Amino acid sequence: MATSTVENYVKQIYLLQQEYSPDLVPMGRLADIMGVVPGTATSMVKALADSELVEYEPRGGLRLTRGGEQLALHVLRRHRLVELFLVKVLNLDWSEVHDEAEDMEHAVSDKVIEKIDAFLNYPEFDPHGDPIPSAKGKVPHMKWKSLADCQTNCESRISRVLDQDSQFLQFVERNGLTPGTKIKVLNRDYHADSVSLEFKGRNGVTLGLTAASKILVQVME
Repeated sequence: MATSTVENYVKQIYLLQQEYSPDLVPMGRLADIMGVVPGTATSMVKALADSELVEYEPRGGLRLTRGGEQLALHVLRRHRLVELFLVKVLNLDWSEVHDEAEDMEHAVSDKVIEKIDAFLNYPEFDPHGDPIPSAKGKVPHMKWKSLADCQTNCESRISRVLDQDSQFLQFVERNGLTPGTKIKVLNRDYHADSVSLEFKGRNGVTLGLTAASKILVQVME
């Protein structure tokens, strides 16, 4: 059985692979995300390589093996189902469930997770719009664009918020930018580092490009 440290590493490597694909994940970036010095991350990655969970190139970077990817998806499934359960059943705020799920994802059994999945009617997405892997390790594939990149004057629907920081999620909720909200980008100004939005009858709402890049939408047909 994998330790919580191993599970945390493969989960973060999987998430970083989404960012760096198709390139290898840089070791320095992994160390930053894990909050450790590069030497500590390197030692852990070598152990993961010995366990055939990652492929490691000392001066190139790393990627998960098929086995490592399946373990990562297993951890993400637990994490995201726990988040949804905490929001839907226990009425916790979506801005505080990420840290709770970080601890619970290592403790909850597969039996309990399957019961939670059935109780929630087999959901595909967590409260932040992140896809929930199935029990077989399948992930719903959606075509998303960020508010920083999507076409202007085209109606879309907010589907996913990438940043799980509690303050950012509170900011998103305070400004009505939660998943399910219909929205339109009126203007994008790269010189001013901003986008102007229209949603819920509100005009001229301005958002910085950094924040906009963390909010993903689906274009409505």
